[in-house]
Order: sequence, then C-alpha cells, then structure tokens
Amino acid sequence: MTRPITRIMIVDDHGSIRRGVRSLIESKAYFQVVGEASDGFEAVEVAIQTKPDVAVLDYCLPRRNGLALSQALKRLLPKLEVVLFTMHDEEELVADLLRAGIRGFVLKSEAEQHLLDAIDAVSLHRSYFSQTVSETLITQAINHNSLGKSSLTRRESEVVQLVAEGSVNKQVAYSLDISIKTVETHRAAAMRKLNLGTTADLVRYAIRNQIVQA
Repeated sequence: MTRPITRIMIVDDHGSIRRGVRSLIESKAYFQVVGEASDGFEAVEVAIQTKPDVAVLDYCLPRRNGLALSQALKRLLPKLEVVLFTMHDEEELVADLLRAGIRGFVLKSEAEQHLLDAIDAVSLHRSYFSQTVSETLITQAINHNSLGKSSLTRRESEVVQLVAEGSVNKQVAYSLDISIKTVETHRAAAMRKLNLGTTADLVRYAIRNQIVQA
C-alpha cells in the first residue's frame, strides 16, 4: 500500500538551515515541504495557508520562540505535530516542551537521520526524543515541575519576547493585535512574576533563558 504524503513546514530564521532541512526532508518520497517561515508570526500565516501535518521548528526564533509558536500552532491546527529542531537542550526547556505536548525533539548537532526519524514518528502521533536527550534528563525534567513557581502565560511570554527584542508597548500592541493597556498589564504581570525591576533586567532574563539571542 502506498504511504500517504506527510506535509511539512520548516521554521528557522537562517535561510541556509531551512534549505538544508528542505533538501534532507525531500530526499524521502513520502515527505513534502509545503511551506517555510523565518519567524514566529510568519509561521502562523504559512501554517494557516498550507495546513501542514508536521512543523519542524527552531527554538530561538524572532517575534515568537519555538515553544510559544508550537502552542499557537496547536491551537489553530489541533492535529498538527511538532518537532523542535534546536541547538538547545537545557533541562527546563525539555520540561516546558513536555508540558506543552510537543512529541519531537532533535538537536541540530546530531546525525541527520534523527530528524527524519522524528518526523516519521510524530507523523504517526508517536514521540521521538534524540539520544542526547537521555531518559535521565527527561525524567528530571518531568519531575522538575517547579512547584510554587509562577509561570508566565502564553501572552505574557509573547510580550516579554517582543519587549526584549526592542519593541515599545505600541509596537507590541500592534504585533499582537491587543490594546496598549493590555500590553502594559501583561508586561507588569510578567515583571512581577519574574521579580524583575527594569526593562534591562527583562532583556537579560530573555537572553539568559534563550527567549532571544544576544
């Protein structure tokens, strides 16, 4: 029986990486790249237009990081599966992606076959974590629930990223299609939860947690 085609979207802010991933994916007859995007907002538009089965996302993306983007995409396309393809393997990141229901996680430093295997697995609604993300790390991440820790909401995280990237409240409001007052509310709530006093503190937090690149 002929295998159905898996439709794939690639999201990475580096064109050379997108081209390399596309070439790898299209080496398999049953994979088809239906769209590409270079940032979190563009990715949403491409996903709505192309309705992929699988999204291959970098973590550190402009305007919406891979984790926040995957959550947004899953709300729009509940059947969409996500493979996070990244350089980052921090324990807290693994914990966050597990809580978000992301099934695939592959490091860019690993053999190309891992990415193909991950796409294969998630297309069948199975999980795939590359070898570097050991069982021990996953167990630690699951257990590291940060009991009592105040976590940011999706919108607070989006506001934090845009502010850290240099947007003023008016620009953030326009980007997220919300009022300036709402931006101020989310920004204040995030600063309070993170115990940050200034915008500079927020930028340092975003860089330290790889929400934005230095």
